[in-house]
Amino acid sequence: MTRPSRLLALAAATTSVTVLAAAGPAAADTPTDTQAFRDAVTVEGMTEHLQALQAAADAHGSSRASGTPGYEASAQYVEEQLRSAGYQPERQYFDFAFFQEFSPGALSRTGPDQRTYVDQTDFDVMDYSATTFGDPIEGPVKAVADLQVPPGAEPNSSTAGCEAEDFAGDFTGTIALLQRGTCDFGVKVANAAAAGAVGAIVVNEGQEGRTDVLLGTLGAPAAIPAVGASYAVGEELHRLSQAGEVRVSITTDTVSETRQTFNVIAQTDTGRTDRVVVVGAHLDSVPEGPGINDNGTGSAAILEIAEQLADVETRNAVRFAWWGAEESGLLGARHHVAQLDERGIADIALNLNFDMLGSPNPARFVYDGDGSATGTAGPNGSGSIEAVFTEYFASQGLHTEETAFDGRSDYGPFIAVGIPAGGLFSGAEGVKTPEQAAPERFGGVAGVAYDECYHQACDDIGNVDPTGLDQLADGAAHAVLTFARTSSAVNGTAQGGGGGAAASGGAAVSGGHDHGLAG
Repeated sequence: MTRPSRLLALAAATTSVTVLAAAGPAAADTPTDTQAFRDAVTVEGMTEHLQALQAAADAHGSSRASGTPGYEASAQYVEEQLRSAGYQPERQYFDFAFFQEFSPGALSRTGPDQRTYVDQTDFDVMDYSATTFGDPIEGPVKAVADLQVPPGAEPNSSTAGCEAEDFAGDFTGTIALLQRGTCDFGVKVANAAAAGAVGAIVVNEGQEGRTDVLLGTLGAPAAIPAVGASYAVGEELHRLSQAGEVRVSITTDTVSETRQTFNVIAQTDTGRTDRVVVVGAHLDSVPEGPGINDNGTGSAAILEIAEQLADVETRNAVRFAWWGAEESGLLGARHHVAQLDERGIADIALNLNFDMLGSPNPARFVYDGDGSATGTAGPNGSGSIEAVFTEYFASQGLHTEETAFDGRSDYGPFIAVGIPAGGLFSGAEGVKTPEQAAPERFGGVAGVAYDECYHQACDDIGNVDPTGLDQLADGAAHAVLTFARTSSAVNGTAQGGGGGAAASGGAAVSGGHDHGLAG
């Protein structure tokens, strides 16, 4: 059931005042008081949304991944709430490469003697691997000619499998032995399939820091099953194969195909459309779990903010976006930016991104817009956005720390075309330090991940810290209202040259995952 607006006399509490002197000429002026708006954005309201997202996952295989019924149910809920608040939400469709692993894979050596390798210790099924339908395929191991065993002196130097010429001889019916290095994993595996291999093992490169099990993505559905392996496994198979035939079996239970998904977009009907504030959070989960912290919390927070902002006259238009397929590589945000022309890019004043706001062992991280702490600044104006967040939390007596623009969330495509961005983050798989666990900083437990259930089945409704969510959602609400009502440009120069094609490569390729496409 949709709740009535909780805003009382908000207009009187949001009169604009002078530009923030500390932030310089690209700053926004700030409302005198966002208290009424923040009071209207409640934990109770967000919890209702989180419960609905949990119900969507419960009814559809405990997942809300893009391209699944759980995602559709999540989107329908968001759209219903938006319509009840007076918005006219639209879906923005796009195709994407869908991948899901239904059960753990298997890798074993079947001859001349037998050895069973350990999943996640010796090997891992690569994202977008083809399926063996849960039954093993078997074949002789054949290494490409330029496999580097022992490893080369420098990391990222192996070209093994990058060229068709690497597959000299007859690879028909073999399991190709490939190596991490200079080109994308998908290129290596596609070359192996073209040469006639029925499966592929991509081993780590072998230098310091490149010996563990290889976690990687092929980037698109592959023609053959493929696993990543540790350097030790690769060295063993290569050594044994020099003495005679070595046979292995691979088992994968996956679906890897092109599916359609969508973003949900809703924009206020008041405010300047040449100075749009884009407020985004990804709606999808990973296939492995319901994704209530990652990123039900961000989705719930911006939905609650949107409901309350519907009754507020804004000076600048606010575009709320629930991104699809973030977990597949920021694809929803990439699509949104890529379909904009130069005018559409120039009309976006800034992007606010909220990806994980309720981690159970939380931090209060603010994107380092000016690069002062991490050395990597966002586009011009990002420092002003950072200042709005940090000054707000300081006014509440709450400690914050900077987090880098590392390309792991949906702001990536925006900053790639010069749009200033900022946002908040409560922490993922990183481990909280003793200094951060001090009561005057974040509290919580040192030596434990901010979210031990990150990208796992246990990321459910019980995996959310309500106090942390309340604090970060208040910060988000403060920033949204501040930029919705500012009369100053956040960015002092024209942002966004070019035709709107989102940049690719770098850390942004793998989205929320740490899996990489290449070396």
